[in-house]
Amino acid sequence: MSTHYTRGSFQLMKSMNRSIILNMIREHGPISRADIAKQSRLTPPTVSNIVKELIQTQFVIETTQGQSKGGRKPTLLEINADHFYIIGVDVGTFHMNFVVTNLYGELKDVAKKDIPSYPSKEDILDTMKSGIREFFTSGKCDPEKFLGIGIGMHGIVDPIEGVSRFAPSFQLYDIPIKAELENEFDMIVKVENDAKAMTLGEYWFGNGNDADNMVGVNVGNGIGAGMMIKGQLFHGENNIAGEIGHITIDLSGPKCTCGNYGCLQTLAAGPAIAERARKELKTGKPSMIRDLVDHDFEKVDGKLVYEAACEGDEFSIELLNQTGRFLGIGLTNLIHTLNPKRIIIGGGVSKAGDFLMDGIKETIHSRGLTSKAKETHIVLSKLEEHASAIGACVLILEEFFSR
Repeated sequence: MSTHYTRGSFQLMKSMNRSIILNMIREHGPISRADIAKQSRLTPPTVSNIVKELIQTQFVIETTQGQSKGGRKPTLLEINADHFYIIGVDVGTFHMNFVVTNLYGELKDVAKKDIPSYPSKEDILDTMKSGIREFFTSGKCDPEKFLGIGIGMHGIVDPIEGVSRFAPSFQLYDIPIKAELENEFDMIVKVENDAKAMTLGEYWFGNGNDADNMVGVNVGNGIGAGMMIKGQLFHGENNIAGEIGHITIDLSGPKCTCGNYGCLQTLAAGPAIAERARKELKTGKPSMIRDLVDHDFEKVDGKLVYEAACEGDEFSIELLNQTGRFLGIGLTNLIHTLNPKRIIIGGGVSKAGDFLMDGIKETIHSRGLTSKAKETHIVLSKLEEHASAIGACVLILEEFFSR
């Protein structure tokens, strides 16, 4: 065996062990060196050496003494959570959400920027750069403490190259996000699809923490899914795994931006809800929405439908229920394909909560193949509007912690 190979494996071993120990402290801290050795089956000297290095790099700190089992009290270790920060960006259709989190995914700062109409690649990159730059100058977080930048981008993303291959809302191809931002800010940048980022965020810090096989579904202006299989995001052969917004639900349904007819997102995404409301109101259906928009139906959007439903408007409640039933069909297809332990629903439309969930659960219950399929656990996102941006931060955390 060549020395080059041995040295390479030794480096890898060292960093794997480092990751294992770091993650153990993250998940089980405060924890003693002895307990780390016992649980990880690494030798005490190995643990000591790595812990020493982690304390030097300030990822880990020694904390209050634990309970003694006779003899000296052990010193416990925990993550130095606020010593480092990560920037996460969620690129939607009309806005970008920016967050700063610590090593526990806790929010330290948030911001929002509008995306120009019909943006160019430069517009997208400039909006990102200016939002990120503001965190460096706001004075809330020490710029020296930033570890990296994660980006959750709608559409098809190449996570290896860090390129947005196709952003359907902007009709833009091949935006070199990673190269541009690494060049601008001189720190590690990772790029992922927004629904996959949301799923990752929920898996680490949200409602997916105990589910290695799960699906996160982002329902906003479009519909996308992140599929977690054995604790790993599944990308498929060309990174299009999870584009469930383009499952055909109705062969003769409305035309989708992708060119096909009757895609799930033409029936259940935000714009589809508003479109269906406008269409039915024009046929004379009674609803309080008429007065809310003063009979100017172009003002109707999904948010308004939800607000009317909260006021008890039958028309709006039924519309959101119907949206849930359409989503339920798409999710039943997912259940029969992947059989996840849990499905987590996020994105703007998920704010409709029970109005949506009733329709989803009713459909899955009537269409699921077996009693277990019918009972698939469906929950709303715990991280809510920041799920994709926090998930984008996890892209960077994954570089330091292994799960």
